[in-house]
Amino acid sequence: MIEKYSEALEEFKRVDHLYHVSLKYTRTVDVLRSVIERIIATYENAIQALLRCMKEEKEIDEIPANPVSSALLVQERYSSEPIVGSIDMYLRLRKLMRAPYTKREEYRRHVTMIIDFEGEEFNVDIDLLKEYYDITAEFLTHIKKRVEPYRDV
Repeated sequence: MIEKYSEALEEFKRVDHLYHVSLKYTRTVDVLRSVIERIIATYENAIQALLRCMKEEKEIDEIPANPVSSALLVQERYSSEPIVGSIDMYLRLRKLMRAPYTKREEYRRHVTMIIDFEGEEFNVDIDLLKEYYDITAEFLTHIKKRVEPYRDV
């Protein structure tokens, strides 16, 4: 479980670099998509770490192989904790990445990925990515508290 948490932290370092460096200089939709992909990878690794803790403590019998069912299991088990909103965001990001999109104002401050999401237009820009970045950072602090006792095991 510690190795999965470490992988989540490594992915988040990549998110940090993409957001603060790459996006600053390129301002393209491809970089926006890369940031989202890395955030998704961060969540998948963090959820796996959490599920391994739950399995170690005999809270669950087995870890689901599907990332969505894993996320839903965590969401069900931790329904009263603040990580539920983070899991919702993760599931929404997975759907967003599969939806068709167009580009607007590339190479400018207001670069935007316009997604046709469930019949509505959804805009992903730098400011929204910052919110996702902050939510992910907060999610990782909650996971760290849960995984920390296993660091020395």
